[in-house]
Amino acid sequence: MPKQKTHKGSRKRFTVTGTGKLMRSQAGKRHLNSHKTGAAKRNLRGTICDNGNIAKKYVTALGGE
Repeated sequence: MPKQKTHKGSRKRFTVTGTGKLMRSQAGKRHLNSHKTGAAKRNLRGTICDNGNIAKKYVTALGGE
């Protein structure tokens, strides 16, 4: 059976940590930012560590466990 290919769209958006968790950036900061408060935009900064059921799907799509 051939190897599973890495999903290229997911590779650009997510990274898998050494322990198998999914790191991603938060949604909602790309556009329509003028009406959002500064505190709301600050809270959307940085990355989140995901570990749920949906995150496991993306980890396997990226070639993880």
